[in-house]
Order: sequence, then C-alpha cells, then structure tokens
Amino acid sequence: MSISDRKLVEGKHLSQAELEDLVIESDSGARAPTSKLAANVLMGTALLWSLFQLWIASPFQFQFVEFLKSHGISFWGILNDTETRSVHLAFAVFLAFMAYPAFKSSPRSYIPIADIIMGLLAAFCASYIYIFYEQLSGRAGIPTTIDIAVSCLGLVLLLEATRRSLGPPLLVISVIFIVYTIFGNMSFVPELIRWKGASITKIANHQWLTTEGVFGVALSVSTSFVFLFVLFGALLDKAGAGNYFIKVAFSLLGHMRGGPAKAAVLSSAMTGLISGSSIANTVTTGTFTIPLMKRVGFSAEKAGAIEVASSVNGQIMPPVMGAAAFLMVEYIDLPYIEIVKHAFLPALISYIALLYIVHLEAVKSGIKPLPKAINRSFLQGVVMWGIVISSIIIFSYLSYNVIKWIKIYFGNGIINLGVFEIGTATLVFSSMIAAAYIALVRYSCCVDELEKDDPNSEMIKLPKTAPTVKSGVHYLLPIVVLVWCLMVERLSPGLSAFWATFLMIFIIATQDVLKAFFRKTGKYNEQVSIGANKLLDGLVTGARNMIGIGVATAAAGIIVGSVSLTGIGQVLTEVIEAIAGDSMFFILLLTALICLVLGMGLPTTANYIVVATLMAHVVQELGARNGLFVPLIAIHLFVFYFGIMADVTPPVGLASFAAAAISGADPIKTGIQAFSYSLRTAILPFFFIYDPELIMVGVDSIWHGIWVFFYATGGILIFSAAMQGYFLTWNKFYETIILLVVSITIFIPGLWIDFFFHSYRKVEEKNIEEVIKNYPAGSTLMIRARGENKNGKIIEVDSYVPIIEGGVDATLKNYGIIELEKHKTGTIYDVDFNSIAFKTGIEFDFSITKIKVPHEQPNKRFVYIPVVLLLGFVIMSQRLRKRREAVLQQV
Repeated sequence: MSISDRKLVEGKHLSQAELEDLVIESDSGARAPTSKLAANVLMGTALLWSLFQLWIASPFQFQFVEFLKSHGISFWGILNDTETRSVHLAFAVFLAFMAYPAFKSSPRSYIPIADIIMGLLAAFCASYIYIFYEQLSGRAGIPTTIDIAVSCLGLVLLLEATRRSLGPPLLVISVIFIVYTIFGNMSFVPELIRWKGASITKIANHQWLTTEGVFGVALSVSTSFVFLFVLFGALLDKAGAGNYFIKVAFSLLGHMRGGPAKAAVLSSAMTGLISGSSIANTVTTGTFTIPLMKRVGFSAEKAGAIEVASSVNGQIMPPVMGAAAFLMVEYIDLPYIEIVKHAFLPALISYIALLYIVHLEAVKSGIKPLPKAINRSFLQGVVMWGIVISSIIIFSYLSYNVIKWIKIYFGNGIINLGVFEIGTATLVFSSMIAAAYIALVRYSCCVDELEKDDPNSEMIKLPKTAPTVKSGVHYLLPIVVLVWCLMVERLSPGLSAFWATFLMIFIIATQDVLKAFFRKTGKYNEQVSIGANKLLDGLVTGARNMIGIGVATAAAGIIVGSVSLTGIGQVLTEVIEAIAGDSMFFILLLTALICLVLGMGLPTTANYIVVATLMAHVVQELGARNGLFVPLIAIHLFVFYFGIMADVTPPVGLASFAAAAISGADPIKTGIQAFSYSLRTAILPFFFIYDPELIMVGVDSIWHGIWVFFYATGGILIFSAAMQGYFLTWNKFYETIILLVVSITIFIPGLWIDFFFHSYRKVEEKNIEEVIKNYPAGSTLMIRARGENKNGKIIEVDSYVPIIEGGVDATLKNYGIIELEKHKTGTIYDVDFNSIAFKTGIEFDFSITKIKVPHEQPNKRFVYIPVVLLLGFVIMSQRLRKRREAVLQQV
C-alpha cells in the first residue's frame, strides 16, 4: 500500500501532489514511465485514440475518403459500428495494461514485459472482430476453434484489465455471472435460479463474437458518445475552466452565510455539467472549498460531506450525467432531448435543497457571512441581476432569430473547399462563432488573469463578481455551442460533442496567443508552444480518463450478455416479489438497497449499466402487477439514482475518502454525514415513481411546469428541514414528523385520498369485454384471475388492465389477452408472451374471478389545505419559540 493510500484509509491530510496522484490513480492510471520510449508509447497511444475518436465522429470523414479515392488513393478509414467498437476496446484494454500497475507494489516508473505482452494480446483479442470482420460475417455465426480461443482469452484479459483499472467490485460481479452462465444448470444450483445451460462454445460466441455481450449497446455508447464528452471535459479543464467555475461560484455566493460551502455546491454543479467522475469533481473543487469551509466554522466532517454530496450530485445533472444519459437513449429508446428534459428538474431541486441544507448548517453553527467584495444594497442587487438576466434573454432571442434567418437565406448554398464541401450557412455560423470567441477573449483581457488562490492563506478575500465572470467568459462559448446543438438543432449527441470539442481545440490552441496580443505582452512563439502543450495534454488526458470507462462498459457487457442468455432477470423479479410481497413501497425499497450494493465501487457508467440491466425490468413488472404503470424513464432514473448513491455510502464510497483526505476527518464519519445530506436526493426517486410529473411526464404547458417546480422545490426544502432537525429553529420531535408528513403529501397528494377513499369498487360482471365498453380510455380496471401455473399449482393473481384508445380489442391486445373463450365467460384462452398479463403471472386457461372498476374520488389537491394549515402551525410554533429564546438571551 502506497503512502497516499494509507493516508486515505486513515483519513489523514494529503498534499496537493498526493491528491492529484489519487485522481490519476482512480481515473487515468498511476503509471508514469521514466523511459522516453515507454512514456512516448503510452502518450502516443492515448493521443492516437483521441484522434481516432475525433475521426469517426467527424462529419467530414466520408468526403475525405471520397476525395482520396478520386485521386486513386485507397483508404481504410470508414468503419461500421461493430468495427469501431472493436478498435475502441482495443485501445482501452491496451492502455489499461500500460497505465495501471497490476498491484500496489508493482513498478510505476517502467512497464514490465508481462504487462506489454498482456496488453498486446488483449488489444489483438479486442480488435479480432475488426481484423477478421469479413470472415466472421461470412461464417453465419458458426465459430471456429480459433474464434473460441480468442474469445476465452479476450474475456480473461478483459477481466484482468477491469481489476486493474476499476478494482475488484465489477470484476467480482462479472465473474459471478460468468460462473452462473457456465454452471447454472448443475444439480447443486437451487432450482429457483437453475437454467437449461449452454456449451462453452455458445457462451464464448455470445459474449465476444456477437453484439449481445461485450460488444453490445454499452460499448457502442462509449464509442459513439461518451469518449467525446470526456475529451471535451478534459480539454475544458486544461484550458482553465475548472478554476474559473470555482472562482465564479465563490464570487456569487461567498458573501452569504456559509458562503464557501454554498460556493462548493455551485462550483460542483458547474463542474458536474461536464464531468463524469465523482472523485475528480470532489478533489478538483474540494481542494479549494473544503479548507475554506473549515476556516469559516464548518467541522471537518461536515466540510468534506458537503463537498461529497455536491460532487456526487453532479452525476445526475444533465447534459452528461456521468455518461448515463447516452446509455438511456439506447436502453429506453427516447431522444436525447427527452432524457435531459426528464432528468433536469430532479437534479435542479436536489441542488437547491443542498444549498438550503448548507444554509441550515451555517445557521445552526452560528457561522457569520464573509464581508462582500463590493457592498450593494438589496435593491441594487435586484436591479443588477434583472439587467443581466434580461440581457441574456434578449440576446438569446436575437441570436435564435438571426440564426433562423441565416438558415433560410443561406440554407441551400454549398462551398467547395477542394477536399471538403461545406454548407454556406455552416460557414457563416462558424465565422460568427469565431468572431464571438475573439470578442469574448478581448473582453476577458479587460481584467487580470485568474490565479489559483491558496485556501490555507491568512486572509479570505472574496473575488469581485463582475471581473471574475469577465476573466473567462469565453469558456462558456463551447458549452453554449454544445447545448445549442443538443437542444435547439437536435443534432446527435456524438455530432454535438464533436463540434463543441472542435471549438475547444481551437480555443486551447489560440487563447494564449490572443491574450498576449490584446494585452500587448508579446512572446507569441512562447504562447503558441504553451497552447500546443495544453492541447496535447488535454487530448492525452481525455483518452487516459476514458480507459476505465471503456473497460467498464465492456465488462458490464458480460453481465448484460449473461442476463440475455440465461434469463436470470425474471428470477430476480420473483425473488423480490417473494420477499416484498404486494407492497410496492417495499418492492422499491428492496430494489433501492440492491442498487446500492451493486453500485459500490463502480464508476457511474458501469454502475448504470449493471443496475439498469438487472433491476429496471423488476420495477416495471412488479409495478404493473400492483397497478402502478410507471414510465420507463422514471424506472431507469430510479435505479440510476440509487446506483450512484454508492459513491457516497461507506464503506466503499471513494468520494467520501477523497474528501476526508483533504479535510483530515474520519472517512467513515464523512461518508455517513454525506449520506445524511444525500437523503434529499435519495427520496426523489420514490416521489417521481408515484408522481411522474416531477420528471415532466404529463406536463403539458409551461404554467404546469412552473407549478411542478414550485411545489417540488417547496416539498424537498421541507423534507430537508425535517432531516436536518432545524427549520426556523431547532425542531421538536413532533414538528419533524409533521414536516415529513407535509413534504410527502406535497409530492404524493393521492396517498391520503387512496387511504380514506377506495380507488376501486367491485362489480358483479365477470365478462371483461362488457366492462371495458363502459369506461373511457385512460381508466384502469383491476382483475383477479385464477388458474394453474407452469408448476401445476393453483394460484390467484391480481392485475391491472389499462384501457386505451381503440376500444375492447385494442385494450385486450395491449394487455396481452389474445383470445377469450366465448363459451366460458371470463376465461382466458391465450396470452401474449412478454405482455402485461403474462408478466403478472396470468397464463393459458386462467379464469377471471373478480373485476374492480375505478371509484370516484375527491380531487387529490384538496389535501393541500390541511398541509398548509399544518405547515402554518409549525411556522407559528417555531417563531414564537424563537422569540422567547431571544428574550431569554437578552435577560
């Protein structure tokens, strides 16, 4: 164990260099060869990987290849999706063996021969599909002995690369699934999870030579989208945006009570927009914010916990969401813009709640605000922000209309540049962006360059807001371009990230020269060299940061392949239902706990793949059995949220250990405190399962959306006050209970209505067709069916039938009933496989014994009246108590 590792476990302070090493070890590999040849191989391979990813994402690759062909030059550079996955994984596994030492005691200053051999073999096995693509395609799925040997060797080497780059957790889970796939048909395996089995040949072929296992959807998303977003984040950081975000957050919020802690929350939110790593976010912002939080009065545990809670929260913040957003696009089959729309509000109110928690902690501890850099009255502040927000709105409106006009006027024009053809409108847009960039750099040069402050210095001096924002405003341009391409132009995530990354490359290469020109400092050659080095460093760092993600998505593919081959997912459904019974709340709670366990020690991307593969369908099926037809996006966000909670939760939460290493606190206590702060995030998935409006499902107007934001924010703030034991003053026990009841009722108003007024009533009619005719689309019937299951047991099943447009036939088809026996009223003749009916346990020849229909209930929003009264009672009670305490203090 290294010195930094020992300090990490013991919760001791780490130096800045040791903290940087910690991030490098976690995200990009600890090996730094002293040999020039080895260092150049490592750097060159990483650089080549970044260039390869930029090439396959480029919209110009096809034109370039055609240009070469027209001049008689043959070029191999156009790859299909399967081939790109193969090359992508080859880079990842090779660099995993080169950059990550085998053990803590393994050398870091040189690359052992054994690692080089394993790296080359792993790269060959990964690229086998690319090298022999035509032969493999022509064999129609019949693998040869060499195919199987390569597949088996590739799986073993991938598992070793996983262990090196990600640690034991994902390795252990993957091995368990492989062992189950091989031996799951043996007699010693419990009957509940036993499956029919498959040969080694079939397993190897399924896992390695098809797109069902390692080279499946997860690796495809890593190849197509994730790499470019990680590269974009690395380039943005190398350009200096990381320090800029921290300073801007501190200048905006530093003067408030608990200001450094609030600045930590805001800077982590901004960093989380483009970061895919909880630990990198924690260390990057925490190095500056944690010592400042301690100095203004926060304890070491609380300072570290606030940073952890805000950094991990960055993983749920669009547009990147730790790369999970792009996986959701593939798994749920929703447009990317829809994923962002659904995920944004919960992430936003979670951050608002964390700011409120920080405020409560500051009030409880009596922490005073820091002096403002510039003293402004409240009215002046309101006017200033009004001018800023109005200017942004007006500028956005004008920009949108100017771009719309350019599209109309130049839309059909094409300019031939020899090698490439480019649209006239695209050229005009590019010129406008270049001009805007130069103007923004010129604007930033009106103030001094930002420098990194020492958080341990004697004085805490708040930076002025206006000069701080001005100093790096050009860093916002590529983010604006990224969001514009994604949200307005509706380009693919890959193409959007390509254009944003292309602009970021241009910025890094030119910003130092432009600043030297505008500041008239000269030394242009030196500035060009500095820019080139930053660019090279960013391209290499981006690739090295992708090693773990690339390996993780491939290893998680083993789990996906095992589930698809063995059908173990259905068994999990039965196990959870047997434990939790008919209670949907306990089903969700058990699912959440399993996701927490599965997510321990996994990076965000692999975390989501594992929990979504194993648990998403469980919630969907068991929800349907209990009459809760949950949107698929809500289910995937549910398992995702609880998967990333493992980054906080002891004993594995590495982000908590990293924060403790900066603060000098006990890592377990820091993790427990961070989890208590994260409860406001952990409760949100339960709320949006029961009330999908929270994720904008069913929200049909902007006013409806504003109302949802209003009540959701109020609900989560009240919940946070209850969890902190402090509202206007310290809570009494009964006040905490009242606040919890109020917050839960705000989010799920139908809870009490269903309790006092039954939502269904029984009808005598047993013919489901006749009942469906009497109810409109959007209603839901409840039926009880009785029959013999596949094990020969007579069972009764409760199920819910959603009535849809199209009448009886459409409703029954949607539910899964193919045919009813006409001579037996209410007897099901046939059921569609994989339908709602089949998943709830209804099979051939089941009889419908009971039908319940919706029962009229009062408007669920009526419960807000007693909620407001209860909240008013707590407010009045605490205000009176606070006044009495103030009088006693004066006496």
